[in-house]
Amino acid sequence: MGLHKILKIIAAILALAGIIFLVRIINEGDEAIKAAAMSGDTAIVEPMAIVAYIIMALTIVFVLIFVLKNLFTNTATLKNTLIGVGIFAAVLVIAYAVSGGDTNEYFYNGVEATESESHMVGAGLVAFYILILAAAATMLLSGMKKVINK
Repeated sequence: MGLHKILKIIAAILALAGIIFLVRIINEGDEAIKAAAMSGDTAIVEPMAIVAYIIMALTIVFVLIFVLKNLFTNTATLKNTLIGVGIFAAVLVIAYAVSGGDTNEYFYNGVEATESESHMVGAGLVAFYILILAAAATMLLSGMKKVINK
């Protein structure tokens, strides 16, 4: 039996389980589920969540397997990927170096944010702005190149 057939059988089993649990949830109704959740009983919704977690885990595993397999079998792709990762890392380092800690006091759930946390948030925002500008510049240059080549 091939891998394709095994995957089709697993997909069919998970789809059938999802349909059964969905029908069960619909039959219970919103009010019954809310009342059960208030009392701490999640037995109605929990099986559907487990099926969703299984599907998500399988998807992540297969995506990682096939991406890594493709990267290592095609060296040109690996080179381009490493260049992209290096540029992204450089953007993060530049953003961290440019951003500074904030002297204001910030609270989240009653806990004060440290200067280090503030610095990381600032670095994330600066990295976001740099990447937005790079994306906009790339789109503009691509559009201008298409207009010039016509």
